[in-house]
Amino acid sequence: MTSVAEAPDIASKVGHYYRVDDVYEVGREKVREYARAVQDFHPAHWEDEAAAALGYQGLVAPLTFVSIPAMAANRHLFESVVVGYDMFVQTEQVFEQHKPIVAGDRLTVDVELSSVRRIAGKDLITVTNTFADESGETVHIMHTTVVGITGDDGVDPEITRAVENVMVHGVKVFSQDKDAAASDVETPRRPEGDIHLSAAGAARVPSTTLAFEDLSVGDELPLRDARLSRGDLVNYAGVSGDSNPIHWDERIAQLAGLPDIIAHGMVTMGLGAGFLSAWSGDPGAVTRYGVRLSNYTIVGREGGQVEYSGRVKSLDPVTRTAVIAVVAKSAGRKIFGLATADLRFR
Repeated sequence: MTSVAEAPDIASKVGHYYRVDDVYEVGREKVREYARAVQDFHPAHWEDEAAAALGYQGLVAPLTFVSIPAMAANRHLFESVVVGYDMFVQTEQVFEQHKPIVAGDRLTVDVELSSVRRIAGKDLITVTNTFADESGETVHIMHTTVVGITGDDGVDPEITRAVENVMVHGVKVFSQDKDAAASDVETPRRPEGDIHLSAAGAARVPSTTLAFEDLSVGDELPLRDARLSRGDLVNYAGVSGDSNPIHWDERIAQLAGLPDIIAHGMVTMGLGAGFLSAWSGDPGAVTRYGVRLSNYTIVGREGGQVEYSGRVKSLDPVTRTAVIAVVAKSAGRKIFGLATADLRFR
């Protein structure tokens, strides 16, 4: 086990960048599988006719769907560049949707170690994934921040061996894993001018149920009460590729210092994204969704629960955009420390 003092200088790797050689093709049934895994039953994720009625060429991928190719793309970074930690804990996620992703899209995925901050003796590591379509236009950007945890932070030394014994082996999303760049070579950088935001996405007018003029600051969104079982977590792990056993193995969750199995942070964020699209009427209305996780959702043998609420925080008549403050609570505790979403309206 490596302590922080013995770990490599991760900060010196900031800017490390690569593009996955393969492309990720968004499958129609994969969209449905993922929508089910995050309990998002908006018709545009399920029915071609409903998606077409909103102006889409195929089933619309839920906002957090990009976490699937991102996790596969980031594998090399966390195995060969960001090393010296025993586990990582997700703390913050930001989704920037420049054009909704639909079934049939073929995406390239970039990976960049965009920042490392040391706060209270811990490393906060941010990775940025940029997704572009076949025309080269950027359709989505995702920023993931995790805390690097070592044995010095109270992790049971047994956890590394225990995790190795239960993890799934040989699972790949891309046909080739990114293995070329070793962590001790000169750090490559993102090419200048590499990001070209989608013009079609910027020009699109969402088909929201509400018009911008129907909104007022302080408006409350209808509550959503979501239930989670351990089966739901196992299903999400299989669909997303996030097989961290703290989400389905009690013993390993306890070795990690947790009271019980906890829900994936991305599950709670996916439920929140569905909460927003159900209210707006169009999954493509969200242009930015940022969540800072402050607590976890325990999913015991009797299951777990998350309650979502929201209100209109501000309105911008120039861009016809509303900022929504989102609150998520589980067992009376706030699990989102700060969460906002920007939605554009017709």
